[in-house]
Amino acid sequence: MTALTSVGVAALTPEQREAFDRDGYLMIRGALDAEEIQRCSDALDRVYEIEREAGRLSPEGAMHRLDAVTSCPELAFLLNHPKTFHYVWSILGWNFHVYHSHVDKHPPIAGKRPFRFEWHQDGGRQNRETETDPRPRLSVKLAFFFTDLSEEGRGNTKIIPGSHKWNQIDGPPRRDMEWPDPEGAIEVTGNAGDVMFFDRRIWHARSDNYSDLTRKVAFFGFTPRWIRARDLVDHLPMEPWWNDLDPVQQQMLGGHMATGDHGWGHWPKETPLYNWLAERDLLDPDYPPLRP
Repeated sequence: MTALTSVGVAALTPEQREAFDRDGYLMIRGALDAEEIQRCSDALDRVYEIEREAGRLSPEGAMHRLDAVTSCPELAFLLNHPKTFHYVWSILGWNFHVYHSHVDKHPPIAGKRPFRFEWHQDGGRQNRETETDPRPRLSVKLAFFFTDLSEEGRGNTKIIPGSHKWNQIDGPPRRDMEWPDPEGAIEVTGNAGDVMFFDRRIWHARSDNYSDLTRKVAFFGFTPRWIRARDLVDHLPMEPWWNDLDPVQQQMLGGHMATGDHGWGHWPKETPLYNWLAERDLLDPDYPPLRP
């Protein structure tokens, strides 16, 4: 765990690091205040109407929209929110960006959906093409809750604590074959404003929402900048709101990537997060930056 980070002061406590390494996730309680929750909830409602009119909702009326900030520029402040961002840089260091993000809105559904085994690790082909056991972490995620998910059955994310160090779990021969949840699986619960911080390798799945509430969440995945982004970011400097972002937020969305070497971390003093941490004396002197 320590070897993966270039920062240490004022970051995660030893107890938090131990829990994250053991369980693969941490809960950040009360990270967003009431005004921030409402702002995000309203933004998801706005995009939901766009997706509905475009016919891009699921048969159950659910929205899963990629590129969270492109879809909802109102959410840009979450990229480096002061209550959550240190969880990310305390694990990944300073040379990272958002490679994948999405916003989700899941209204209640009536009746039972056809079964589909949805348990997975994030990363796609990274999991097929990486040889080690366990696989390397490569990325972490923040999941922001904008609605009350304090009870099970509201479309909560299901996880298996500790499974981030498993390369495989038992599953059915076909995804449409009825199959029980893996042993040890839990539904993650939390209030609006809570955030789940998790290792991308943890085995997880979304449950169905059979409650009378609508689930609204946003996910941001962070990875070293030498891993290509999945989000569509090349056009962002042309967006009218781009210059309203601070330099660290622009880094998160793929800015300051003039050369491949820059993405590999060879030019730390040209990297906004490196400078932000250096100004606050948060860089670990025992973990020097890469140099050309």
